[in-house]
Amino acid sequence: MNKRQELPWDNPRFRNWIAVIRAEKAVMRVLSRALAPLGLKVAQLDILMNLYRHPGTSQHELARRLLVGRSNITMLLPQLEKQNLLRREGDEKDRRVMRLYLTEEGEALLMKALAVYTALIDRVMAQSSPETCDAIGAHMRRIVEALEEE
Repeated sequence: MNKRQELPWDNPRFRNWIAVIRAEKAVMRVLSRALAPLGLKVAQLDILMNLYRHPGTSQHELARRLLVGRSNITMLLPQLEKQNLLRREGDEKDRRVMRLYLTEEGEALLMKALAVYTALIDRVMAQSSPETCDAIGAHMRRIVEALEEE
């Protein structure tokens, strides 16, 4: 086997994985631009969505859900709090834990951002049939599960 044959470029798994990554980067680029008029970044949107779905979550739980380090969350929360988009409350049972909640302003901004995000998702996923969309989602969840085992 020569050196050229050992490279992954012609491997369908590699080639298709690169296509997935490129698609994700393109979506994030367009989403970033679309959120800019709202004064939101994608990472901030992720936080607001999670707090809406899981009110009272701790910083540790939020970091785990977003697959990021706690230090990343710790850096973003003060910005959102300063903008009055979220509030922190001490946990009644464990004073070391801070619980996170959206404010009314945070929820209102999230609803605007979700309209932008949903329109983008609809545009992107319209490239596939509902069955293909379901298959893509199922496959991506299996990938996440496989990597979470490590």
